[in-house]
Amino acid sequence: MTIYASARQALLAGAFFGAFTLGAVAQQPASPPAAPAPAAAPALPPGSPLIGRPADSPAAAKLAPVAAPPIASAADKLPTAKLKLPPGFNIEVYAAGMANARSMREGDKGTVFVGSRLVDKVYAVVNKEGKRSVKVLASGLYRPNGLAFKDGTLYIAELSKISKIDKVEDNLDNPPKPTMIYDNLPKDEAHGWKFIGIGPDNKLYIPVGQPGNNVLHDDAHGQIRRINLDGSGAEVVAKGVRNTVGFDWNPETKQLYFTDNGRDWLSESVPEDELNRVSKVGEDFGAPYCYQGNVLDADFGWGKSCADYTAPVGLMGPHTAALGMRFYTGKMFPAAYKDAIFVARHGSWNKSAKMGGDVVVVKLNKDGTVKSTEPFLTGFIENNNYVGRPVDVLPMKDGSLLVSDDWNGAVYRITYGKQKVAGN
Repeated sequence: MTIYASARQALLAGAFFGAFTLGAVAQQPASPPAAPAPAAAPALPPGSPLIGRPADSPAAAKLAPVAAPPIASAADKLPTAKLKLPPGFNIEVYAAGMANARSMREGDKGTVFVGSRLVDKVYAVVNKEGKRSVKVLASGLYRPNGLAFKDGTLYIAELSKISKIDKVEDNLDNPPKPTMIYDNLPKDEAHGWKFIGIGPDNKLYIPVGQPGNNVLHDDAHGQIRRINLDGSGAEVVAKGVRNTVGFDWNPETKQLYFTDNGRDWLSESVPEDELNRVSKVGEDFGAPYCYQGNVLDADFGWGKSCADYTAPVGLMGPHTAALGMRFYTGKMFPAAYKDAIFVARHGSWNKSAKMGGDVVVVKLNKDGTVKSTEPFLTGFIENNNYVGRPVDVLPMKDGSLLVSDDWNGAVYRITYGKQKVAGN
């Protein structure tokens, strides 16, 4: 009985208080209308690099991919005077006027082929009678970033297919359209552009990046594949690869080395980009569970151990965007550079103080591990802004080194020795 009585009293008290409150409210002037709720931020497209950006960080809110100038810079506007090299090295403009110049390959007859990512073109830099000229070799392509060359044939990697042009240097003035050889590739825009190369096994290697900044993905992503040169026999060589845009083979061991970009939005200083080495087919390099060999991912690392994955042989700095890399086997540079790796670091966009934007040289121990990483070509960052962005490196048959710059749409040539001066 007591419970029911108490409840009844409470109901009566609540009714009296409610009536008193309503009466008091009725005597008050009308309240102004509530302010409209702020409009929801537009949804980001799948794979957007801004997905995962901390919403409560004013510093992070200022960080976003850096848009390059829309057209290539004129040759006399290139920043060669600002670029720095070790003593004895020289730099000059090799070719200009190639919007979004990216990956490079040298043909048997000295033609330098240059791919692009944001435009639809593959270029050919032609050497004839001591003069260089730039031709558009192919157009109407979709993200033709990656190139490979073998026995007169140029291979072109677009977003979701690989094509080839046979006897390409014999037909530079009237090249045929590329012929598709392989199209069993995803169409994801995020990390969809490809870097390709032909290994000592005479197979074509093709990376397939993760379809976003940091995502769990299916068995068709986060890997490096290889195929026969006719497009057959596809197999996975490496797994746990977030996004590689550069690889090459050790001239001594024939092992595949590749750069890999770490995830965004974990912090400004972690994780570092990686330099990895494949010692057996099917190795797993950790992404998206483990980065830089010792950092379990905040989202997907629960219950995992970095010890279960292959650690990198070297770290390339946080968010430096380590891209194109090649072993140097030429004879022009000093002996200390023999079989070292030149790596183009495109430069960060998700760090308040930009890092990278240079070419570094990685020297190895006899066992193939990293001995040192040293600056080589610097000066592309000025007052925390880019004056150029290196993408790829290409050792030439004469021992010089080419460096592509997609910011300016140009290729530079680095030589060693006394610089030639007119009249000498």
